[in-house]
Amino acid sequence: MSQQTARRGGATWALIITSVAGFMAALDNLVVTTALPSIRRDLGGALDDLEWTVSAYTLTFAVLLMFGAALGDRFGRRRLFLVGLSVFTGASAAAAMAPGLDSLIAARAVQGVGAAIMMPLTLTLLTAAVPAAKRGMAYGIWGAVNGLAVASGPLIGGSLTEHVSWHWIFWLNVPLGLALLPLARLRLAESHGTGAPLDITGTLLVSGGLFGIVYGLVRGPAEGWTSPIVLTGLLAGAALLTGFVVHGIRAKNPMLPMRLFRSRAFAGINAASLLMFLGMFGSIFLLSQYMQGVLGYSPTQAGLRMLPWTGMPMLVAPIAGYLSDRVGGRPVVATGLFLQAAGLAYYASVVAAHASYAAQLPALIVSGIGMSLYFAPASNLVMSSVRPQEQGIASGANNALREVGGALGIAVMSSIFSAQGGYGTAQTFVDGLRPALVVGSAVVALAGVAVLLIPTARRAAQAQTRVVAPESPQGQDLAQGPVLETASR
Repeated sequence: MSQQTARRGGATWALIITSVAGFMAALDNLVVTTALPSIRRDLGGALDDLEWTVSAYTLTFAVLLMFGAALGDRFGRRRLFLVGLSVFTGASAAAAMAPGLDSLIAARAVQGVGAAIMMPLTLTLLTAAVPAAKRGMAYGIWGAVNGLAVASGPLIGGSLTEHVSWHWIFWLNVPLGLALLPLARLRLAESHGTGAPLDITGTLLVSGGLFGIVYGLVRGPAEGWTSPIVLTGLLAGAALLTGFVVHGIRAKNPMLPMRLFRSRAFAGINAASLLMFLGMFGSIFLLSQYMQGVLGYSPTQAGLRMLPWTGMPMLVAPIAGYLSDRVGGRPVVATGLFLQAAGLAYYASVVAAHASYAAQLPALIVSGIGMSLYFAPASNLVMSSVRPQEQGIASGANNALREVGGALGIAVMSSIFSAQGGYGTAQTFVDGLRPALVVGSAVVALAGVAVLLIPTARRAAQAQTRVVAPESPQGQDLAQGPVLETASR
């Protein structure tokens, strides 16, 4: 990168722009959930129709994440970031002004398209702008903001709906997006990926596969897991993703080279991300309902009481990023995941129909610290496990797995909840919630085990000295870099 480009793409500006953009995209995953009753009063519609205001965004977001990253690599990451941000901002305004439920669902789907283009590029643009020695701290702040958005979506949505109007959960994005557009154009440096042509076959396979899987997971709890449409989506999606894997092995320039997964670092952190979001999303989804439906808190009151968990990333994640620069991301991420698992297990032991807030507080604090220790170093592990030219698609793949994990978590834990309990009484809700939290805890602990399989920083450094120099033809063939050699030992 030239000095002029480096000055233009200053690290501070890149951190601000990418963090705010990531916050907007991550927030809209769950921000609508607490506003559904108000939306129904204004726009009408059955419960299944209302669920599509959440699902339409999740579906297009998850399906197009890898495609958005591939477009950025091919045509310019800053350029596509601006496109995604523009689409997201415009669709947010359309959602706020939607005259009916159908138009709201359509606007939410377009929002997901914009977010899918924008979100994976935030991490790639940030990586390009920040020196390697300082990326842990930058990822810490970026991770803190994104983690706060994911976890505080129900609080922000509930507060705006309760005290202003549900329309403002969408209007909130518009001034932020309009402010970011000129800043991104002027302050972010342009970068590209490998320069390879777009992989049309891979794009169709992964987009169709993710659509089938996510659609099946989203509709499974409502339609029933044995319904033809759900089974068709899951089976067809699995078949297409299998084809995508085969294509990634055999094709000359695939969208996602499967050789990347020969790296224990890349494979381990992606497995951990999927499992972490499975356990965390499912838990937050049920616990927010528990605080409101069982304990009787309003959406704002429930959100405030969740702050020791959801707000903790703002305090701990920058420290986690600093620690990852010092000792490596592996021990920090593993510690965070095991703490998150312990917090969920403790919550399962104290949850009751009339549980006091004091009894829940230790679980919230431990879970919050654990989540905070995960976010920043996990991003660092993803981006450092591949070459700079492949960081865009690596970010897209990791974000796609997180989204699938989140959808899977809500589906799996809702099914466990329904099988063991239900919404009939406070006690039946607790009867279903407790085993769901136990499963969530076990899944997050399994994510911690996956991280422990990642090579240590010392072994990666030793392997780097054994890799052929990148200027040689052999080095170019080893596009996966030193981490992949480490993985094979």
